[in-house]
Amino acid sequence: MRIIRAEHMGWCFGVRDAVVLVSRQAEERPVTVLGELVHNETVNAALRAQGVQLTSRLDEVATDTVVITAHGASETTLRRVRERAGQVVEATCPLVHAAHRAVRELVAAGFHPVIVGRRDHVEVRGLTEDLAEFDVVLKEEDVARLAPRARFGVAAQTTQPVERVQRIVESIRQRFPHAEVRFADTVCRPTKDRQTAAVELAKQCDAVVVIGGRNSNNTNELAQTCARYCERVVRAETAADLRVEWFEGAETVGITAGTSTPDVVIDGVERWLNELAEERNESESTSKSKVCSELRSGVAVRPVTALRWRCVPHYERGCSRRHHLIRLRGRVGDTSDWRC
Repeated sequence: MRIIRAEHMGWCFGVRDAVVLVSRQAEERPVTVLGELVHNETVNAALRAQGVQLTSRLDEVATDTVVITAHGASETTLRRVRERAGQVVEATCPLVHAAHRAVRELVAAGFHPVIVGRRDHVEVRGLTEDLAEFDVVLKEEDVARLAPRARFGVAAQTTQPVERVQRIVESIRQRFPHAEVRFADTVCRPTKDRQTAAVELAKQCDAVVVIGGRNSNNTNELAQTCARYCERVVRAETAADLRVEWFEGAETVGITAGTSTPDVVIDGVERWLNELAEERNESESTSKSKVCSELRSGVAVRPVTALRWRCVPHYERGCSRRHHLIRLRGRVGDTSDWRC
């Protein structure tokens, strides 16, 4: 079994910088993160171990310093936090800040804002909470529910696949041919790189492991992308989630990971897969050695022309079951050595 990694995967600079910032703050003073810093339980558990508090409720904050997550927040939320906390630290990814600016510019130019993303995601809430009116769409079917407008301004949650966003933009243009539609591409470069690398990886593999938090949007999107090109896609938060039976018969297994997945977790999954590959290779080597030993000892010596090594269905032997058997050895016409 061969293990290959996606060219781009794992932590992006926005997540890395957010984790470093909070860790340094925690060394100096008690800190509370308003929500999950990133959508990865391994990362959040490590922060808790440092004494960092995480809560999604502002009224539960008990420290003077409050950190805004990497997903960002609206000005409305920031004002509420500043009223309660002595110090507000923003760990917001710079590319999320760029998305906020793009949406403000679209609105200032007179466009009705349409955000491509998941309505209940913290980043989308941050992008829309300051807006008087807006629409959120996730699928092309959602475009049918948009009301007619003279001008549409489209932006996206930064972790959406850019191909999906472009299809939705085109759908809006087709449904409203007389409207002006302006698209601000706010999908971040790390997401684009990981999506492209996931496609190339999945095309080469019998199975793909997608590593990341269950509530991580970009990890979920990676899994969906891989599933379009590989029939066997499995999700894992850590190596502890993996099961041997998931990789039965797989010759090439790929690994990719969401932008909030730390290297230590990816390395643990790869180590687990490499150990499985070594066990499988040893087992196959032992089986081959046993067959060769039998042949050398004369136990199974037959004329070469009489040996049969092929996979046949049961029904060739008058059986209705659709399982396959292997003709291990024996003379022509001898059916005593069939094996499932």
